Amino acid sequence: MSAKKKSFIVNIAVVIILLSATVFTAVYLFTDVNTVEGDAEAATVYKQGSTGEMVRTIQTKLKNWGYYTGSVDGIFGSKTTAAVRYFQSKNGLAVDGIVGKNTAAAMGITLAGSSSSTSGDAYLLARIIYAEARGEPYVGQVAVGAVVLNRVKSSSFPNTISGVIYQAGAFDAVYDGQINLTPNSTAIRAAQDALNGWDPTYGCLYYYNPATATSKWMLSKTVHLVIGQHAFCL
Repeated sequence: MSAKKKSFIVNIAVVIILLSATVFTAVYLFTDVNTVEGDAEAATVYKQGSTGEMVRTIQTKLKNWGYYTGSVDGIFGSKTTAAVRYFQSKNGLAVDGIVGKNTAAAMGITLAGSSSSTSGDAYLLARIIYAEARGEPYVGQVAVGAVVLNRVKSSSFPNTISGVIYQAGAFDAVYDGQINLTPNSTAIRAAQDALNGWDPTYGCLYYYNPATATSKWMLSKTVHLVIGQHAFCL
């Protein structure tokens, strides 16, 4: 074999080796990027074994609402898992004991990587407005949001929007799962108006529909005003 031919073969071999190395590197980098992205996404999910301040927040909320009886220690253990599952089962969510996007939104928590437009206090307030007052006049929808905010300010109720909404027995829409319906633009706007300080109820803490209410305690309260089908009381 001539020296020229040998040189040609060697050059071809070198090219093949270089191409293989390039492909391997590309595959490795692609895999590594996906792994990193997967880890980042996984960081927005809290489950058994998770620790930290967000776990403490989850435990605190669940404890305030009566779902959790353990210590608020920032450690997502079996008791926290059981409490999350209990919360999920009571609120129409997938029961897996994991605090991901949907469960966090229901708890009024914004996880890292979640869109603030679909979670957080304003959106949660819009959800309860839509669940409880869709079909009511606009001022009546704002009024429902205002009642929630008035309770937050009152020492007789939890001091957060999510705490008020998920307080045991507070709203029928939470019990029957309508809280999980997607609010429309009107409910979202009503929530924002309420957050901005509009209170058509002038401080009321309760409301009910006289046509459907059965609670003797609620029906015994003095009605301060009526908006649409809802009677509002202090």
